Amino acid sequence: MQGASKESARHLPGVIAVLALAAGLAAATVLVNHYGFRTVASSLLEVGWSGFVAIVVIHLGIVIICSAAWFVLVSQPWRPALWPFLLGRLVRNSSEILPLFHVGGFLMGARAASVAGVSGSISLASTIVDVTMELLSELIYVALALVIFATVRPGDPLTAFVTMGLFAASIVAIIFTAAQRHGFAILGAIANRLTRQSTAVAADRAAAINKCIEVIHGRFSAPVYGFLLHLSGWIAGAAEAWFAFKLMGTSPGFAAVFSIEGLVCAARAAAFAVPSALGVQEGAYVVLGRLYGIRPETVLALSLLKRARDVALGIPPLIAWQLMEGGRIWRRLHAL
Repeated sequence: MQGASKESARHLPGVIAVLALAAGLAAATVLVNHYGFRTVASSLLEVGWSGFVAIVVIHLGIVIICSAAWFVLVSQPWRPALWPFLLGRLVRNSSEILPLFHVGGFLMGARAASVAGVSGSISLASTIVDVTMELLSELIYVALALVIFATVRPGDPLTAFVTMGLFAASIVAIIFTAAQRHGFAILGAIANRLTRQSTAVAADRAAAINKCIEVIHGRFSAPVYGFLLHLSGWIAGAAEAWFAFKLMGTSPGFAAVFSIEGLVCAARAAAFAVPSALGVQEGAYVVLGRLYGIRPETVLALSLLKRARDVALGIPPLIAWQLMEGGRIWRRLHAL
């Protein structure tokens, strides 16, 4: 009976993820249906295949910026070329098309970078610091978006709501950063669960990861560069959305798009329990688009365009990673 309870508990996160994904998909479908599949499709057709390819290329450039933010954290001689970090980042982002929580994407990306040539401990340690710098830059990005929103719509209750969320997220960021210095037991538990090895081995792995984190933070400029590169990536993401709106024949100012994108980002972060923020992203776009005078079908088309872009950029690296994993297993079997 106890074993059955443990087995159920082990599968519970996956069940929750699937249920949340199903609910999000239903919500997104209802929204698109409410405003008309045909009108949303019409906005998407305005983009065209050439526009879609341009969006994918622009976003690939943003992914390269984020990969560089991860890359600069690792010092020589530990650091290989940029491409393992690019593969790891693409695999991490591919969690957007899978029914996974964010932590699953982080672990997938770290594993892919490790398979591509980055040491396992360094890959996981640098991922932890990279996620921290990305979170901090995201908070700044959302704060700037909120300032624009408060200027355009003074007194809107949404401002107070997002401000409270930013305050709570800042506390989480501080705790997350502090845990990197004092999270020995946490890292040990994670390593033990992931490797299913003895406590002593897990402790050794945790010690190695903790040492790598200390070295990364010891190079003060590296996390700063990572933070600035991530902030540049967020701003470039707003520029990508602005370009997509232009392709659809809508011309909101860049400040308005920046504000919308930043606040949608905040909504996605708040909906961390919903894989890919499916449904939440679409709802946030509709609400914010109305506040800025953009038609619901246009912002829904933008959301769907982003999801199609994620699929286009997510499937190839997943296949490449699995082929590399298969090659490693084959070589080990062949060596026996």
